[in-house]
Amino acid sequence: MEFETVIGLEIHAQINTKSKMFCSCSTDFGHTPNTNICPICLGYPGTLPTLNQKAVSYAIMAGLALNCQIQKHSVMARKNYFYPDLPKGYQITQFELPLVLNGFLELNLNQQKNKIGITRIHIEEDAGKLIHPEQTAFQQKNYSLVDLNRASIPLIEIVSEPDLRSAKEARMYMEKIHQLLVYLGICKGNLEQGNLRADANISLRPQGATKLGTRTEIKNLNSFKILEKAILAEVARQTELLTTGQKIRHQTLRFDEAQQKTFAIRTKEATHDYRYFPEPDLIHLNVTETQIQTIKNEMPLSLESKKEIYIQKYNLNEFESDFLLTNFDALQYFEKCLSLNTNHVPAREIAKWIVQDLNALIKESKHNFSTTTFKQKHLLILLDSLQQHKTTKNIAKTILKDAFQNNVSPETILQKQDSNTITDVQKINEQIQIVLEQNQDVVTKIKNGKPKSIDFLIGQTMKATKGQASPDIIRKIITEKLGL
Repeated sequence: MEFETVIGLEIHAQINTKSKMFCSCSTDFGHTPNTNICPICLGYPGTLPTLNQKAVSYAIMAGLALNCQIQKHSVMARKNYFYPDLPKGYQITQFELPLVLNGFLELNLNQQKNKIGITRIHIEEDAGKLIHPEQTAFQQKNYSLVDLNRASIPLIEIVSEPDLRSAKEARMYMEKIHQLLVYLGICKGNLEQGNLRADANISLRPQGATKLGTRTEIKNLNSFKILEKAILAEVARQTELLTTGQKIRHQTLRFDEAQQKTFAIRTKEATHDYRYFPEPDLIHLNVTETQIQTIKNEMPLSLESKKEIYIQKYNLNEFESDFLLTNFDALQYFEKCLSLNTNHVPAREIAKWIVQDLNALIKESKHNFSTTTFKQKHLLILLDSLQQHKTTKNIAKTILKDAFQNNVSPETILQKQDSNTITDVQKINEQIQIVLEQNQDVVTKIKNGKPKSIDFLIGQTMKATKGQASPDIIRKIITEKLGL
């Protein structure tokens, strides 16, 4: 029997706010455990939460971007369950009356447009984090530690309809949600820091059937690759059970990447198990049409429109565009470069250096584009000198690394490098003449209709000048000499 895979995703995205959902504690990642905490996010008796207005605005923005209906009246609710990293014994979330309902996201898969329904988007707080010390050969550590820095971090949960039909499509959906949220500045999107993770609901049914099968839920999938692998593993498990006449149990699962298998954690809870009721310490959330319109007016161009501009107007390729549009800090860095670009350095050149060379240096430094001391004006100074043939690409790469690591302006280094850079046309001409005489066979190829062979001659000249001559000047001189 052939089975159809049915998938729905619940994506949890950390909202990009400076403070937590109900208190003023910092949301910064990487602090010493249990330092970004206060009596409110620890759930001390007598404390009162205050709803983060910025988090609400970002949730509305996400809803507008995903073609949803914004509910003018919504209610926060208590979701009651016991877990060691949930200090209050309940999570403040939304249930019957969420902030956002009924949207969709379009995917292009196999040259077909698939519309994936969005059931709801609601705001909620995160739980803390359990840390499990590693076992050693000499010591068994039968305990876990709790870090509550993450407790009450603002989240949005984006719940899809069961409209996804393959692991590949589910991965594409998660990637596009990630790209959209990062582009809008709603979420930083750092998967390693847990900024975005997904729960996958999976069921199988006979091909052609309309009734959904019994679903299982795989929790806390924190990368696109892991999401795809986990779904494939669970589909394989369910297929084997059904083909051997066994039943699927309604369970919550985890994915073991090492074994490439899913394992049951517990029986899947029902809604009534959580004993939802309206949060008594928070007033109902009322949003006006004016507030919605203000947020809509402040939103940037759509992701598709921005990408089209990058590709059509600025001549960026798909990789460069996608990198910038999925890295909020890099995107801001690039846009600031464009605004300061009075010398008209081509946008493509700026993007290439940001995506490749500068990004590599930033990764090594363990910083990001928002915290690096290498400012946009520094990059533009370097690229301008390259455009004016005051330096070569190889030398420019060295200057970039030197300026970045030593926190100095490239202008200072360029002044020192001027004496070592060959810009004298006569000297370059002499080297080219030698290269042409030594490579007459290549010259003949070029004259016989193989113009790409000129790259070999350029390379040989660059080698002869030890990379200190401009390849653009070399190309121009060779072209003129060969009458091309």
